[in-house]
Amino acid sequence: MPSNKNYFEIMQTQEPYVSRHFDMPREKQQVAKRLLRELDNLGEDQGERRAEILKELFGTYHPLAFPGKNFMCDYGFNIHFHGLAVINYNVVMLDTSPINIGAGAFIAPGVCLACSGHAILAEQRCQGIGTSAPITLEDNVWIGANATVIGGVTIGEGSVIGAGSVVIHDIPAGVIAAGNPCKVIRPITEADRLSLD
Repeated sequence: MPSNKNYFEIMQTQEPYVSRHFDMPREKQQVAKRLLRELDNLGEDQGERRAEILKELFGTYHPLAFPGKNFMCDYGFNIHFHGLAVINYNVVMLDTSPINIGAGAFIAPGVCLACSGHAILAEQRCQGIGTSAPITLEDNVWIGANATVIGGVTIGEGSVIGAGSVVIHDIPAGVIAAGNPCKVIRPITEADRLSLD
């Protein structure tokens, strides 16, 4: 039986929620798929059309947000860029809740930001029942290659997430964190400054 809740509105809030797959706004997903196909087929000389597509796709577009080849998302309207964002190849954003990406973000190849999840009980999972919660990357976050960030997580300003990590809890500002599950390894300090001499 379909729900009478407005999931298009619910999914744009900062609150976690539970839904069934047929509750979700499929027409919005179809728009995103069309825009992503067109984006992937653009030539290098079609920068103006690229910017138009990104403005239409994302909830908050910034001209310094650069998704790489094979970028994928569920909806697009729930992705919000707040400044420079370097997004490498094969990045996936499952934006069933808002994904806020702060200025100065570096997102390496193969990263997955997954707001959505499935029911733990097999019976509910087979009925298409799932979960969703927002993801926030504060300013100047770097996420290493093939890392996964799950719904409900905030990564603090300036932090670095190691390649291959699975981030299931909030990460504070100014640290290096890595592993599965991702844990803080140490603070970032002046000793990390690279010399160009």
